[in-house]
Amino acid sequence: MDRGTVGSANRGRLLVEVRTQGTSEIVTPVGELDHHTAELLRSPLETALAEGRSRLVVDCSRLEFCDSTGLNVLLAARLKAEADGGGVHLAAMGPVVARVFEITGAEAVFTVHDSLEAALAD
Repeated sequence: MDRGTVGSANRGRLLVEVRTQGTSEIVTPVGELDHHTAELLRSPLETALAEGRSRLVVDCSRLEFCDSTGLNVLLAARLKAEADGGGVHLAAMGPVVARVFEITGAEAVFTVHDSLEAALAD
């Protein structure tokens, strides 16, 4: 069941939307994820994990850019989720964002899906 958007934060270049659908916490960053905006993504991921929701789906379809700071936020969330028996699923990465994961090898440690629908069905 989709509860709709339960939270959002905005710091100019990044908006983060959060909603729950079934057993998944869907986090949708919109804009640029970098050193200046990473806390906007870190906070809802940590909150979801602290509240016991360890299956996180990051909908990357509206993410325009991700630097190493953003990547580290996602890696930290993955470690915590896996320690709690869950995981972080990445969905619908555009070519610019996917390239960062490819170059760093981080795509190998995440479950990556072509679409949000596929991530939710997994």
